[in-house]
Amino acid sequence: MARKSKTLGILLSGALTMGSLAPAWAEDGKLPQPEAEFKGKISPRQEESVASWPAATQAPTGAPNVVLILLDDVGFGAASVFGGPVKTPALEQLASSGLRYNRFHVNSLCSPTRASLLTGRNNHEVGFGTIAEGASGFPGYNSVIPKSAATVAEVLRENGYSTAAFGKWHNTPVWEVSPDGPFDRWPTGFGFEYFYGFMGWGTSQWEPTLYRNTTPVDAPAKPKNGYNLNTDLANDSIHWLHEHNSIAPDKPFFVYLATGATHEPLHVSKEWIAKYKGQFDQGWDKLREETFAREKKLGVIPADAELTVRPAELPAWDSLSANQKKLLARQMEVYAAFLAQTDYEVGRVLQAIRDEGKADNTLVLYVVGDNGASGEGGLEGRELSVQQTVDERLKRLDEIGSEAFNNHYSSAWAWSMNTPFQWMKQVSSHLGGTRDPLIVSWPARIKDAGAVRSQFGHVTDVAPTIYEAAGIKFPESVNGVSQIPLEGKSLAYSFDDPNAPSRRTLQYFEMLGNRGIYKDGWWAGARNLLPWEVFTKNYQQDLSKSKWELYDLTQDYSQAHDLAAKYPEKLKELQDVFDAEARRNQVYPLVPTTGEGRPSPAAGKTTFTYYANSRFGQGVVPNLNGHSQRIAAELEIPEKGAEGVVIADGGRYGGFTLYVKDGKLAYEANAKGYFHEQVVSSELLPTGKVQVAFEFARETPPDAKADGVAFGKGSLAKGVGRLFVNGTKVGEAQLSHFGSFDGSTTESLDIGSDSGSPVSDKYASPFTFTGKIDKVTVDLL
Repeated sequence: MARKSKTLGILLSGALTMGSLAPAWAEDGKLPQPEAEFKGKISPRQEESVASWPAATQAPTGAPNVVLILLDDVGFGAASVFGGPVKTPALEQLASSGLRYNRFHVNSLCSPTRASLLTGRNNHEVGFGTIAEGASGFPGYNSVIPKSAATVAEVLRENGYSTAAFGKWHNTPVWEVSPDGPFDRWPTGFGFEYFYGFMGWGTSQWEPTLYRNTTPVDAPAKPKNGYNLNTDLANDSIHWLHEHNSIAPDKPFFVYLATGATHEPLHVSKEWIAKYKGQFDQGWDKLREETFAREKKLGVIPADAELTVRPAELPAWDSLSANQKKLLARQMEVYAAFLAQTDYEVGRVLQAIRDEGKADNTLVLYVVGDNGASGEGGLEGRELSVQQTVDERLKRLDEIGSEAFNNHYSSAWAWSMNTPFQWMKQVSSHLGGTRDPLIVSWPARIKDAGAVRSQFGHVTDVAPTIYEAAGIKFPESVNGVSQIPLEGKSLAYSFDDPNAPSRRTLQYFEMLGNRGIYKDGWWAGARNLLPWEVFTKNYQQDLSKSKWELYDLTQDYSQAHDLAAKYPEKLKELQDVFDAEARRNQVYPLVPTTGEGRPSPAAGKTTFTYYANSRFGQGVVPNLNGHSQRIAAELEIPEKGAEGVVIADGGRYGGFTLYVKDGKLAYEANAKGYFHEQVVSSELLPTGKVQVAFEFARETPPDAKADGVAFGKGSLAKGVGRLFVNGTKVGEAQLSHFGSFDGSTTESLDIGSDSGSPVSDKYASPFTFTGKIDKVTVDLL
């Protein structure tokens, strides 16, 4: 449903108290700034002419450097800075020089929070009602940030800042993550002059799929050589800062550091895990009590706050078997180590700024989680995306955290990481999904160091805070496009006054049918599916049957007492307010069908031709799951022979690969890292020009289960796989688990190598083909 039009204007008006006067362009409210007027003199005679160079755009005098940090899937009660069990000394050091906000809110899912963070608008308002991979063809859900919603990076860059982004980027339509772009909705199209990181919901910390600006690149090292993504991102951030300060030390910078941590897979070294050995044997029920006590002692929650009870859907720790406790305690040790290591690496970046003497006039806004802790691992957690018995999993207990698994912890641990609140990630009806810590540090400006602030804040408030701090008036138009007014409200008013009343009195929340509405201290919410059910159930339930709850947050900090039955009129009032906000912000229709008719270069095609040394995102390649198909490649094999990957799609946790090893052609289907099936040629490849092919002839319809193991809907099929060399069959095998290649949705389809993690354990990535590939043709049959 279309939103009501908004009056265009400028939200931040009047005196700018944080910086100096805004530049002259702000008077007409347009970006980019007009070209500088030539102030010299031009004459036919050189000696009568006076040169004048165009002046570079200057930031407002005294404008601070800005560092925006966003962690992934960290709950309110995880980090020690807010009473959690995970030691985060770098965060504590930052908080000691700034403020801790204990009523700050996010959007309960990755992409939506990032869209609001970077634009200052509500997430549905800019097309991100869900994650990029879940986009659908409605304005609030199409994953296309409109040109009328310029990002904070673009505005700062046009006002004299250097800009760079590092880490997770989850706000480009999946069909545009390709070598052909378009690139205007990549980080470098949204105002960042430099980007190093990954595109999508997550990636391996050991074998990531990376981009530098818009070019795919390999990680600089392998796990066996000590590579780790958190460390790599910190190194690259520090390198960029050093180069910036070598060339333009007086020019302010804007750095956006969004780690992949602590999103699954939970990857961290054994050295970090060892620090937490045995520290979670008490279980999640006792852990919540311990965290709650620390929160009270630190003063990050009110003295009268109550610890909410465990929902019936989660088991009591004491109800588990000894083996379950052993496995699940290890999961939490790994998670804690992952967060602790993340704190250390982000801390190195902050220390580099201190070491360069830049900390005093650097505004750091550190959002400790883009949503609540994630319960998507299910009741027993997981190591692979298939269900295994506890006894099977215990055999490989020491490998949890390594590249072997795309592991996740139990949903009950996530619940404990959101202490004292109910629920977790996705659940926007409750604070466990929407309330995360915010740390704000600016030593030159904030004098109440180490204090707590309790004003109601939202992720949309971050951009307006930056603008006010920098002395920048938000533009009415950017590149000729009129701008949607900012929804957020600067938090700068709270820097000096802990008792200043909250300037935000209204905010809606919605995700996957979970709904919440805040108004004047009251909160109403209705929950849809459980977080771990979205992968196994249809989340498009009859939402009219949802049970609404009501809370008075002025008296009930943690949502411990549902007042819906006591105040039905207030509940109805808030339901009506939610409906009005939903209509205004493009929230309807709730939970639209995902992906139906989604734009894609692969849509409607059955034949695809690729060439050597290419890499493609999953949103632009054909879905080969369970399909009869033919993959043919025209190769040139030198006299000494060749080896390497011809074509590979996916990685360690699911995919397929056609490759040459030991002189023989081989095909391997990897079903979510669990079932590996191969077809290998019976003879060596000849030299010279050679045509090789793999064909799969499906014999059964795609199924969702194989050998009792649950897979994605319609992803597996049985049939015969055959290999051909120059038209002659050289190999054949029955394949009983063919498909589920989307087990590695964050990896790519590669021609001539296998980037990221390897599909097959028969080789190490990238296993680049040493012959010549003329072309590869894929046909859906």
